[in-house]
Amino acid sequence: MENTAKHPQDNPLLAAWEENFAIPPFESIQADHFEPAFEAAMAAHREELAAISHQESSPDFDNTIIALERSGLSLQRVINVFYNLTASNTSSTLQAVERDMAPRLAAHFNQMMLDQGIFSRVDALYQQPAPWKFDAESSRLLERWHLDFVRHGATLSASDRARFAEITEALASLYTEFSQNLLHDESNFLMILRSEDDLLGLPDFVRAAARQAAIERGLREDDAHVITLARSSVTPFMTFSERRDLRQKLWAAWGERGEHPGSHDNRPVIIEILKRRQELASLLGYPNYAAYALDDTMAGTPKAARELLERVWAPARLRAEAEKHDMEALAASQGEALDIEAHDWHFWAERLRKARYDLQESALKPYFQLDRMVDAMFDVATRLFGLQFKPIYDLKLYHPTVKAWEVLGASGEHIGVFLGDNFARTSKRSGAWMSTFRDQQALRDPQRPIVVNNNNFSQSAGQACLLSLDDAHTLFHEFGHGLHGLLSKVTYPKLAGTNVLRDFVEFPSQLFEHWLLQPEILKRHALHVETGEPIPDALIEKILKAKTFNQGFSSVEYLSCALADLALHQQTDFEGLDLQQFERELMKKIAMPKAIGFRHRLPHFAHLFSGSGYASAYYVYLWAEVLDADGFEAFLEAGDPFDPVLAKRLHDKVYSAGNREEPMQAYVAFRGREPRVEALLRQRGLQ
Repeated sequence: MENTAKHPQDNPLLAAWEENFAIPPFESIQADHFEPAFEAAMAAHREELAAISHQESSPDFDNTIIALERSGLSLQRVINVFYNLTASNTSSTLQAVERDMAPRLAAHFNQMMLDQGIFSRVDALYQQPAPWKFDAESSRLLERWHLDFVRHGATLSASDRARFAEITEALASLYTEFSQNLLHDESNFLMILRSEDDLLGLPDFVRAAARQAAIERGLREDDAHVITLARSSVTPFMTFSERRDLRQKLWAAWGERGEHPGSHDNRPVIIEILKRRQELASLLGYPNYAAYALDDTMAGTPKAARELLERVWAPARLRAEAEKHDMEALAASQGEALDIEAHDWHFWAERLRKARYDLQESALKPYFQLDRMVDAMFDVATRLFGLQFKPIYDLKLYHPTVKAWEVLGASGEHIGVFLGDNFARTSKRSGAWMSTFRDQQALRDPQRPIVVNNNNFSQSAGQACLLSLDDAHTLFHEFGHGLHGLLSKVTYPKLAGTNVLRDFVEFPSQLFEHWLLQPEILKRHALHVETGEPIPDALIEKILKAKTFNQGFSSVEYLSCALADLALHQQTDFEGLDLQQFERELMKKIAMPKAIGFRHRLPHFAHLFSGSGYASAYYVYLWAEVLDADGFEAFLEAGDPFDPVLAKRLHDKVYSAGNREEPMQAYVAFRGREPRVEALLRQRGLQ
């Protein structure tokens, strides 16, 4: 059969998608369609950009800014499909295309952002005497385009622009190499359990998930169980396994991802990334990469971000030390003289929670079925924003476990399409994230979004997928991002959905988590997997009483990584940098409790090194928590977690507003005042 991938007219990535809400025709897309689609779409985009750059007409908003917004739509569509697949359902063929295309795409966008003809037009509009003759959203768009050109090197000399382009193209390849190395280590590790002694302490739901993981990896013997390096596999094993030696083995494997000597070692990759980031920052006049990265954030400077982290660090560390002491005392009371280590923490924390609150994970999990929790998050979105969720059947999506819903407004109008990709697999990177196959915009024909949430929950064949409480929070968190994309109602693609400042983007997602534990939501949706009975009031009360349990550990685990990120990117000399030594010295400097390990060690810290989005910006989760804790207290003060007045302001000023205005202005428009950090300290039990 002739390969149609080489003929653009037959390439499904370049065809019009009119059926099924314009969802990509996954059943027709092959890996070898991507390279020719990229080439054709980049060529079309270059023609559009040349027309903007070389036109004789004086620059105005329509012929420059609107033209930029309308350019490259076909290319963006191919990019969205490709990178969603390489993250969620990759293959060796797709990975080869990714390695080839990463520097080529970087070069393409460098050509755009360093085009002096285009920048001179944008700059001429930006430099017009105030007030600009544009509405507020258009003015914001012009500001963002101008700032992006400046931050991408448009004001540099010709030689420096050329070097800037070389750096960003090299970084694109390095990010791809880092991600593929990490996926290699995660997908190639198996801890095989066969005997009852190996399974000691594991509840039925952990055993069932481990049995399914074994079957999926070709181990079909009746006694075969597999623990993988997916967090949804690691954490339950660390929590319940009575085999301390196996917990230690698994913890070591978890921590060593990305640092095995050989062709998949991420340590030299990281050094090269850091060197190039520093050179890029220097070209743009910044003392270090952290200063460059945070210049366009709410925090503004590394100093402001670090001050927030340090304000929480001291009480968190003291709380964690107290938690360790309490666990060791419990162990001693049970006849075990123990110095708690990192591979012990989850195990003994679970027992301390049982002793203190009569609450344990195995009692909670039967009430947190995945499908019921999906219904719960939809219910919250309905009660807050009037949304309806209609299942879409018979779609051929990129994997058979992915589900789809049409999202409708209160009057039945089409809002968008939501895809849920919830299960771990070897072709999928670890973690949880939201992405889009199509963003909202109203520039040409009104275009509604196609949003996807990815999780990595463990699946057991023939059984309901049961979530931990942490898993349920993750589900709600990612759907908060999903709503931010779905509800977007702006004119311009550049300002749509989650295209906001990095330390504001986590606010809508973290805020949405608060509704998970509202008693009326739990009573309606947390139904026992076997009996169908709603979760008892007494169990809800225990959950709420235990909300701040183990928060010293959780805070220290996160804060240490955020402090490491800032400290690393404020360095300027990376010759001979030993990443392990850097970690050890930082732990000593901040007095890190020795029983707590980094949540993300540097060789597998994908937030920092699989792209640039969170580099120097891992602090954003805490920054956003200041906003979400304070913001949800507005609902508590109103006496109704679904207060319609507050919900409308939240919808209008946050979830649907995209990047129409500065994030602090948006927050104040919702809350009525600026946020206060005390709510965060109360939420974490650290006051």
